Parts: sequence; structure tokens; C-alpha cells
Amino acid sequence: MTVSETPPGESSPSAPAETSGFGSPMRRARISTAAISDNVRELRRRIPDTTIIAVVKANAYGHGAVESARAALDGGATWLGVADLCEALELREAGIQEPVLFWIHAPGTDFGVAIERGIDVGVNSRAQLDAVTEAARRVGSPAIVQLKCDSGLSRNGIPTAERAEVFARARAYETEGLLRVRGVFSHLSNASEADDRAAVELFMDILAEARAAGLTPELTHIAASAAALSYPGLPVNAVRLGLLLYGLSPLPGQTSADLGLRPAMRLEGTVLHVRRLPAGTGLSYDYTYHTAAETTVVLVGLGYADGIPRAASSVAPVSINGRTYRVSGRVAMDQFIVDVGDDTVQVGDTAVLWGDPADGIPSVEEFASACGTINYEMVTRVGPRVTRVYAS
Repeated sequence: MTVSETPPGESSPSAPAETSGFGSPMRRARISTAAISDNVRELRRRIPDTTIIAVVKANAYGHGAVESARAALDGGATWLGVADLCEALELREAGIQEPVLFWIHAPGTDFGVAIERGIDVGVNSRAQLDAVTEAARRVGSPAIVQLKCDSGLSRNGIPTAERAEVFARARAYETEGLLRVRGVFSHLSNASEADDRAAVELFMDILAEARAAGLTPELTHIAASAAALSYPGLPVNAVRLGLLLYGLSPLPGQTSADLGLRPAMRLEGTVLHVRRLPAGTGLSYDYTYHTAAETTVVLVGLGYADGIPRAASSVAPVSINGRTYRVSGRVAMDQFIVDVGDDTVQVGDTAVLWGDPADGIPSVEEFASACGTINYEMVTRVGPRVTRVYAS
């Protein structure tokens, strides 16, 4: 379920709008679209004279693709990036007409739909280039493509052995009026500064090869969020920003506040039950946690079906009524327990798993670190049962 909220103190012309979905109000991800817009403005200030491609793949890293895309565009992004065609079409169906690029394709992807909807296709191989061109012949309109070249990550991307042929074919197809190469791009490994510098140098050679083949790309991009901040001044004219849009830091040792950003997501669950238990009581599956003394425990309505990993069991922080506790015992599919000692907690109170630490609650980085993972994974895995509540 998706809900739009009017900020406190402001009147609403109508009841909150809900869109499709079956999320429960006991599980809430509060999303600040204002934070997303403000984050883009701050990034534009830090990376001036550069086209910002707002990456809203994977449901905008769990924040909601359509709402996040609109907020990013409001903040000054001029492009949107997604992983696959379905994600691109979701934006078009929502009425978003700004340029969109997608770059991961299943066998048999209908590139004709992308061409008809004005969506840029990221091409990763000779076979994909040929498939896109055949789709252009079929629908009677030229395709707009961006050539993704492997610069060392060894995932998707035109391999070195195919590159010269792909560039030559792309130029020939342009001459036939079947396609236009709008961009050339790549992706860094972030393995080390030396590795990334070598990849950038290779990418500069790739761009020179493309131009020597007669291609004239408008957009050139290799940096995502981490590299955009780590290597300012790269000789490209666009950046793909994902995690940074949502106010989260991709850089070890630097917080959102250090970067002048605001986390956009606050994940909450409702306290469903409160009970007093004696010392030595085992909690949840396998009794991996036992109460040390007579205590109060509370049940929170979020579980691993909602994206809270079992790795959070007995280690991850949870804030209730301004105090921070730990998940107590195993995280279950739909719920987890928190030992709150002698503190007063009532049914209906809110448990906050993460949000803006400026509000005195755990950061997603703190929660992720306790689970042995990264902030990217935590926000992205927040599931569809969690209601997204939007406030500007």
C-alpha cells in the first residue's frame, strides 16, 4: 500500500491518496520526498555542470519508484535510470515522460516497446545491438541506445573483443536510420582507487575508439554514487546517482550528515503485544535469548517477510519511545520481540528500526552493520507488505 500524507500543520484538500498494494498500517516506511528533492539539489551543488541520472531501480531502493522519480526530477535530475524494461514502463505508465535508460535485458526482451515509448536501451553486446536494430525495423522507428562497455567489472557490458565490431555496426545502423547512439557508459568496481583509476583511463580510450568509429555520444558516464564523490572532475558529462538520492552514504567513514544529505526513509513497526515475563524465559524460535531478570517484552509487527533479516536476531537496534534496545531472540517471518526491561511500553507504540539519526533513532548503517550487511541492501529489501507513507 502507498499513502500520501500532508505534512503536520498543513491542510489537505482531500483524503490521503492510496495506490495499489496490500501493505498493512502496522508496518510503515515513511518516505520524505522533500528529502529526496533536497538531496538532489545538494548533489547538483557538489557536482555542478553534470547531468544527473537519478537511479530508481529496485523500486527506488525500496523507497517507491514513481514517487522517488518525481521527487528527484523536482530536485533537478533530468534523467532516470532503471535496471529493466518493466521498471522503465512503470514510470511511463505513471505519466513520467522525462528520459529513461534501462540496461539489463532478459532473453526475448521486446525492445520494440521501449522504442515506441521513447526509452533508451543500454546495449551490452553485439547480439543485443542486432536485436534492438531488428526491433527498430519492425516498429518503423529508430531506436535510441547507449552502449555499455565493460571497463573491468566483468558483469554486463560490451566485452573488449566485441567492442570494435559493435562500434562499427552501430555507426552503420545509424547511417541506415535504424538507431542513434545517444550515450556510451560503463561502471566502476570500487575495488580500490588504483583499480578505478585504471578503469577510468580505459573508459577514456573506449570513448576515443567510439568517436574514431564515427559515433558522437551526447552522454558519457561511468560514475555511480560512490565514484561521483570520490573522483570529482572525471572527464565525463553525466553521473548515475542512486543511494545518494535517498540520503545515504556510499562511503565508509562518512555519514549522511557529513555529506549534507538527509535519509529519506524511516522504517517503523507497531507494538502489537506487551507482556511481563520472569527471569530465564526463552524468547522466539530456538530460545536463543533468555531473559536475565523479570522483564517486559514487546512484540513488533515486522519480520523477515518484510525484509528484516534473521541476522538481526539479538543484535540489531530498535528505538521505542526515545530509547534504543536490541532485537531479542530470533526474527520470525512476521514479527520480532524486544526486551525493554522495566520501561513502560504500550500496545500501539511505535518501534523505529532506522531513520535519520538526527532524530535520535538508529541509522540504517547502524542497523545494517549489526546484521553484517550494507545500507543498500537494508533499504532495498523492505518488502511490499510495508506501507509506504509519503510526506513532502
